Amino acid sequence: MNIPEEPDDIPQINILPMIDVIFAILTFFIMSSLFLTRSEGLPVNLPRAETAQSQQQSKITVTVDNEGNVFLDRQPIAVEELATQVKASMGNQSEILVVVNADEKGEYGSVVAVIDQLRTVEGVKLGISTRRP
Repeated sequence: MNIPEEPDDIPQINILPMIDVIFAILTFFIMSSLFLTRSEGLPVNLPRAETAQSQQQSKITVTVDNEGNVFLDRQPIAVEELATQVKASMGNQSEILVVVNADEKGEYGSVVAVIDQLRTVEGVKLGISTRRP
């Protein structure tokens, strides 16, 4: 009777290529998740507020930068035209949320002028964007 000999080399699974593939997939998911954040408005330094709450339905964003420039959904606009543009953006909606992003070092008068213009539009709910401490 002829018994087969056991081979000298024990079969092994090389895991180094598998680790490389896993790191490549992990890198892909990390990089792609960085682009999933939704940025509304322009980047400004928001003031801190202890009672800050997040709003789920942000429809229109008005940004006032530190120089007093006003932007409606990232487009520059004059303060006097703000009410008519918001009315046009509302369309047939009865209510809409307008979030004001104002730089904490910006001009207080510009922010008040923006809020005053927005309050003339019927059905506008105002929100002021802050950051949590």
